[in-house]
This record gives sequence, C-alpha cells and structure tokens, in this order.
Amino acid sequence: METFTIWSLMIDFSIISGLLLVGTILRAKVKWIQALFLPASMLAGFIGLAFGPSGWNLLPFSKQLGAYPSLLIAVIFAAIPIGAAKVHLSEVFQRVRNMFSYSVILILSMWGAGALFGILFLSPLFSDLPSGFGLILGAGFVGGHGTAAAVGEGFAHAGWKEAEDLAMTSATVGILVAVIGGLFLVKRSTEKGKTKFITSFKDLPSELQSGLIPKHKRSYMGVETVSPNSIDPLVLHVAVIAFVIGVAYWITNLLSDLIPAVSFPLFSIAFVVGLLFQSLSRKVKADDYIDQRVMERIGGTATDFLVAIGIASINLKVVMDYALPLIILFAFGILWAYILFRFVGPNIFKDFWLEKSIFGWGWSTGTVAMGLALLRIVDPELKSKTPEDYALAYIGVAPAEIAVITFTPILFAAGLTWVIPLVLLLGTAIIIGIYKYTGWWGARKNNIDEYNMPS
Repeated sequence: METFTIWSLMIDFSIISGLLLVGTILRAKVKWIQALFLPASMLAGFIGLAFGPSGWNLLPFSKQLGAYPSLLIAVIFAAIPIGAAKVHLSEVFQRVRNMFSYSVILILSMWGAGALFGILFLSPLFSDLPSGFGLILGAGFVGGHGTAAAVGEGFAHAGWKEAEDLAMTSATVGILVAVIGGLFLVKRSTEKGKTKFITSFKDLPSELQSGLIPKHKRSYMGVETVSPNSIDPLVLHVAVIAFVIGVAYWITNLLSDLIPAVSFPLFSIAFVVGLLFQSLSRKVKADDYIDQRVMERIGGTATDFLVAIGIASINLKVVMDYALPLIILFAFGILWAYILFRFVGPNIFKDFWLEKSIFGWGWSTGTVAMGLALLRIVDPELKSKTPEDYALAYIGVAPAEIAVITFTPILFAAGLTWVIPLVLLLGTAIIIGIYKYTGWWGARKNNIDEYNMPS
C-alpha cells in the first residue's frame, strides 16, 4: 500500500484487532503462556512482528503503522485527568507519603542511573553510540510502551530517528523482566513465608492465569451518565477525548510556529488540556456526567492497541545494530531495579512492604498494569490498599513523570546530556536524605532481614 487512505487505517486496525483476539485466545487456552502472565496485547505484538514488515512480511500493514503510537499515547495521557475524583492535596500527602516518595524515586533513579551508566560505561565501549543512549532504559522500563512512544517521538524530533525502535524494544524487554522477574520474586517470597495474604502459587485464582473472569466475579466497566436517546454514553466520553486531543494538536502546532527551536510533544499538551477541561467541567458542575471508569477503559483500549502496534512496528534491523549495548544496558537495568526493590522498598514502607515493592517492581520495569497483575498474585483481595495509595500518589507523581518525559529529549537536543542524570539522581538523593533526616527511613528495621533473599 503506497497511498495511505481511510481504508489503510481500517485494514491496519482490523489486522491488529484480529491479532488481539488471537492473543486473548492463546492466553485463555495455552498453559505455558498462562504461566508467563503475558498480556494479550504483547502476544498480538509478537505475532505482528513475526509476520509483519520486519518478519516474513505476510500481513498487509500500511507504511503508517509506526505513526499510530504518537496518537494513541495522546489518548492515554488525555484520559488520565478527565473524570478523576476531586482530592485535596493534604489528604494525598498525609495518606500516601511513602508511595509518592517511592514512586518518584523509581522514576528519577531509573532514568538517571540509566543515563549515567550510558555516559560512563557504554559510550567509552561503543564510540558510535548517541550520547543519550542510556536514556533508553528509562524510556522503556518506566511506563512501558506508552512512555516509549512519547520519548521516541521526542528524540525523533531531536534528530535521533532510531530512538523510537530502541525505546519500543526496551519497553518490550521491560515487560518480560517485570513478569519473569516478578514471578521469581513472588515465588521466592511465598516459599520463605514472607507474603501476608497467600502461602503458595497454587492459591492463585484462575482468572489471573487465563484472563477470563467468571460470571460471579465480573464488575461493570462504567455507568451510564446520560440518556442514550440524547447521546450514547460511550460516544460522549469518546467525544470528550477526541475534542481534548484536537485542541492539544492545535496548540502544539501553534507553539511549534511560535517557538520552532523547541519541540512540544502532543501527549504532554493533551494532558494539560485534559486537566483544564476537567477543571472547567468541575466549575460548571458537569464533571458528574463523566465517568472515571469509562475514561480508564478508553485509556486502557488505547494502551492495548499501542502495545500491540508498538511491538509489531519495531524495526529489527535497528535493534540488531544496537544489540550488544542494549543487552548490557538491560542487564544493568535489571540489577538496578532489584536494588530498588531489595533495599529502598523495605526502608520506605512501614506496612506491606513486600506487596507494595512487588507492585513497584512491576511498573518500574514494565507498566502499572504489570504491577497490578503481580500485586494481585501476592494480595488477591487488595487488602494492602496499594492501588488506592498509588492512585492518590499519582496526582503528585504525574507532574514529575511528565516533566521527565517532556524535557529529557529537549535537554538531549540542547547537548545537556550530563545535566539529565545529575539532576535526576540529585532528586533521588534529596528524597532519601529527607527520609534519613526525619527518621522515616528504615521504619521497620527488620524488613530487609525478613525478606532474606540470597545475595
């Protein structure tokens, strides 16, 4: 397909949709795939990669396949603030101080440590590497394919065209690390009797393995907030997202014309416009007609398509060109993630440190969805209240995360590569220093000893 048309778009999404159905069936029926806990979207992406342009080229994808993630990530970020419940900041910090601190440490240190490792070790070993190569670790591991798409787009504007393929590869490897490494940590913990809510892998509910929820455990995707004879409730929510992205796209182009030297990513502007829309709807008392769960489902839909398309569109030639430094970088990333899990988590959290650290392992190497999947293994009924704490903490975490994603490519383009790891790691050190100074660090002195993991 040389000419891109509306039918090209339909065929691309039809193929990806079919692969998502295949991935769902494989997860539901194939035992060894169930044991890996891989999401259907990843399975779909792997199949698309094997039979798509980088593989046997049997699937008739259009040449625009790699362009979809830029739009899908805007949908995800636009949906985050819209419909969110009103929360007072004092309540957030009083209740979820530790989750907020741990989350920010994970974000800043994963990005910062990866960038510093790239500068100090990888650049001297591989002279032809871009100076910001180590940033690929944070771009893929922290946030998954959504963040990878956003950062890849930013680096592409900065002149590093291969960054998106490398970031998508990093995100794919990160999810595998999240799942396989997380399952190892969970199994080790249950064997040593350190988990509070389960005693064996055999206790896991079947829906966590097959992905199919039995009738008596199903919940509603959302509620109808308007009458269908006026406008379909789903259409209302989709229209809000589409409107926000359209305004964000217009603002992005306007800013690019006014300040051509700086590239403003669409997803960041979409998040800001989403915040403004939510604030305005709250002032006119219209926010009650926007259901947060429906918005989450729209964002989740975009995420599944993003993961599948992101993996399927990876240029394997680019990956092979950077194979050795990528392997070394990923090995370092796994070690760093384990250090954070092993030594930071036990000293930050007073209660349910293992459950909350397992959740942190999942999202700091893969995605929040992977963190929740691992959490459901060690805390099936979510008695640790980890999701609630994270949801509240994310109100404060989001600005820090979006600032990192937005300004890292800009600093990279400006040649301030050294500034990135120094600022990020300084932020990490400040948070840990505050915990040390106030006595919050090591609130449970025996947390690390309790885990008793081998060195």
